[in-house]
Amino acid sequence: MDIPQERKLVTEVPGPKSTEWFSRRASAVPAGVANLHPIVTARASGAIIEDVDGNRLIDFATGIAVLNVGHSAPEVVAAVQKQADLDTHTCFHVTANEPYIELAERLNAIAPIDGPAKTMFANAGAEAVENAVKIARRATGRQAVVAFDHAFHGRTLLGMSLTAKVMPYKQGMGPFAPEVYRLPFAYPYRWPSGPEQCAEEALAYALDEMHKHIGEDNIAAVIMEPIEGEGGFIVPAPGFVKGIAEYCAANGIVFIADEIQSGMGRAGKWFTIVEEGVQPDIVTSAKSLGGGLPISAITGRADLMDSVHIGGLGGTYGGNPIAAAAALAVLEKIEREHLLDRSVRTGETIMARFRAMQERSPQIGEVRGRGSMCAIELVADPSTKEPLDAARMGAITSAALAHGVLVITAGTYGNVVRLLPPINIDDALLADGLDVLEDAVAAAVA
Repeated sequence: MDIPQERKLVTEVPGPKSTEWFSRRASAVPAGVANLHPIVTARASGAIIEDVDGNRLIDFATGIAVLNVGHSAPEVVAAVQKQADLDTHTCFHVTANEPYIELAERLNAIAPIDGPAKTMFANAGAEAVENAVKIARRATGRQAVVAFDHAFHGRTLLGMSLTAKVMPYKQGMGPFAPEVYRLPFAYPYRWPSGPEQCAEEALAYALDEMHKHIGEDNIAAVIMEPIEGEGGFIVPAPGFVKGIAEYCAANGIVFIADEIQSGMGRAGKWFTIVEEGVQPDIVTSAKSLGGGLPISAITGRADLMDSVHIGGLGGTYGGNPIAAAAALAVLEKIEREHLLDRSVRTGETIMARFRAMQERSPQIGEVRGRGSMCAIELVADPSTKEPLDAARMGAITSAALAHGVLVITAGTYGNVVRLLPPINIDDALLADGLDVLEDAVAAAVA
């Protein structure tokens, strides 16, 4: 790593050069393309982003869960450089390439799927979701798709239709795709009758709704994030996911696990659905799969994947050889360096700090997570669970940024601080970043 793995501020954040770039950005880039932090990256390595002013910032966002193995991992860089010298693109539909096939074999081997599996590639998570639904509809001859409250599945037409949150993702973007139905997610902290009843009641309601208002014979797929990402790192009540999957299996419904944010070691496993004792029919991957390069994967039961006619699946850039080579390097690094275990240890450190913070701050309503996918939900009033307001949530991220730590929020109510550091972040750097975050939270809720 050519950037020292330490926090260092040489100007105010944002500094003058970042401010100048953002002035240019205002006239060149649409306002609707959001920037969560007003800084411009010059280079990045490991868990550090160095901005154009020379400030070194601890990255607890990692491009929104894209860099589980860190920025510019040497193995990924080397794989990209090697493949770029060989072949940048021919389109897999014109002439196949070796990295595509090898990566498909690798994902088929680690996917939590019963029996033979096959994989196809696209470019982004939303495309993976779209293709998974296409396959499910073609295989079953049905149309309806069931999604859940607080879910995020992308920004394409179908992705927005499946996504629950209106602002900022859907407002003014309709009409949306038909035959999409939404059910409550088993969100223990906010379940009306309490967490103890959450799984049983949420499951009973979901099964009843699918039977009465949609009809089992009309449902092509149920799509679910095993841990809801943008929804606020919601870990479902135990038993809920398994109950939904069993219902799908009994009724010929394709169960799709959207692991775009939770997979590739983020939650301590290749795919966190295995923690639920469930084997999905299709699993989608993206984000950290490519180590910073755009690639997504749809891995499913071979019979499902082969149900689509020749030419019915694909895309010009899907499985680009450079991105596929990068992904192979990511998988190799995770396996060689035992980063799944490291993710669990990193998460234990984060959760211990979060629980200590919660003891001192009643406004931290819940601490939750799995592996290195950890979050705190902040409330204005612990008794009513009224979400902490946007101004104070903004104060947390702004204060952390001013002291050299990048943190992003999540949640339907925008009141969740989520941490997405590299799963192999240095222990001392993690502790330093958590110190900054703790001070920022304490100041906001004081």
